[in-house]
Amino acid sequence: MVQVAAIARRFYLDGRSKVEIAKEFGLSRFKVARALETARESGIVRIDIRLPAQLDAERSDRLREAFGLHHAIVVAESGDPLQTRRQVGTVAADLLSEIVTPDDVLGLTSGRTLEIMCAELTRLEPCTIVQLNGVISDQPNDTGPVETVRRAAHISGGSAYPIYAPLVLPDAATARTLRADPGIAAAFGHFERLTKAVVAIGGWDEQTSTVYQAVSPDERARYAEMGVRADMSAQLFNTKGEQVRTDLDDRVLSVRAEQLRRVPEVIAVAGGAAKAEAIGIMLRTGLISSLVTDASVARVLLAE
Repeated sequence: MVQVAAIARRFYLDGRSKVEIAKEFGLSRFKVARALETARESGIVRIDIRLPAQLDAERSDRLREAFGLHHAIVVAESGDPLQTRRQVGTVAADLLSEIVTPDDVLGLTSGRTLEIMCAELTRLEPCTIVQLNGVISDQPNDTGPVETVRRAAHISGGSAYPIYAPLVLPDAATARTLRADPGIAAAFGHFERLTKAVVAIGGWDEQTSTVYQAVSPDERARYAEMGVRADMSAQLFNTKGEQVRTDLDDRVLSVRAEQLRRVPEVIAVAGGAAKAEAIGIMLRTGLISSLVTDASVARVLLAE
């Protein structure tokens, strides 16, 4: 109900016309009218607009306008980082339920908050679900991107294309061999057909990046010396939002930045003050069209 509430707020509080709202959200006027009707029927709209308590509507609007995003959803801080992460994942699940259509090819990467998102999914239109990167070798079998894709496909009833292989390989030859595996090739073959993708973001440190954890100490230091400060889907970036090309590019099983750039809707789901710099970097790349985060990150991005 996140998008429904946002549309109702524009119409009832901001005085925007249905035509203006339709243009802003990329919807038809009929769908805007239906969303307003749903807002009334569900009780979101009574005398005022009742947004979910955990949402920070003002910062959500400011963030969307500041970075030209399709969707920007900011979760209020709870005082407990784990609870805030759960709220970010839950809100991301709500958004995904609202915007995915039966014609979509939906890509999912790995990440703790994305795992929460898929665990919280209760409804998803039948669509194709594609895993966008390999697994971290020390992840348990019941977590990680394979289980995330399985869960989403189970809820959706659509087809699933998992990648049963590590994210980071020891050399480029091993990566090429695995990409030729029929099951992995089937997933990679859907990368050019993606219509929506949900991605995680990491800073270049042990606390926030699974890629950082997966490479050797010498590689960590060498990539840092090359200017790496953020990663998304095993693609490395500097503070300017420019991609840093390294030998890692040839030995990972992951969607490429240039492929993500062609996806109409790329939703980043990431929170926590420790990731604020990395999230800002990824917004500068132009790869992200929507963001679900928390107030601690929004304050940094909005320079409050």
